Amino acid sequence: MLTYRRDVKPGIPWPGLIDLPGGGREGDESPAQCALRELQEEFGVTLPESRLWWARPFPATSAPGRIGWFLLGRLEARDLDAMCFGDEGHSPQLIGIAAFLGASDAVAPLQQRLAAALRSLPKDAVSRYHTPKTPLFP
Repeated sequence: MLTYRRDVKPGIPWPGLIDLPGGGREGDESPAQCALRELQEEFGVTLPESRLWWARPFPATSAPGRIGWFLLGRLEARDLDAMCFGDEGHSPQLIGIAAFLGASDAVAPLQQRLAAALRSLPKDAVSRYHTPKTPLFP
């Protein structure tokens, strides 16, 4: 998992905690387009939508009464080689899923969403490659 520590700046939610790439929608972006843009902005990693393989809506953490999305995708070694960290946090790192879920200094709502995603998947789904035959978000 690609993670980073949130900067301690005014207006930054969960400052100093281990976070996942993400952010708010711009214009009429789909959830997939938003997630992929945020990944590119925050880590310099560009993925095609076909590499996203799980997505679900959740209550938005930053706007009560609104919907946010949590998506999972597959990174390859070449994606990590291209990683160029943006300016929204510090200490980019790869950590294991169990380490993120068990970290006392990670963003709790994201830990809960990842745990829910993992519970909904077959046991081998995280380790196998999956390319949807149709886009997640038409």
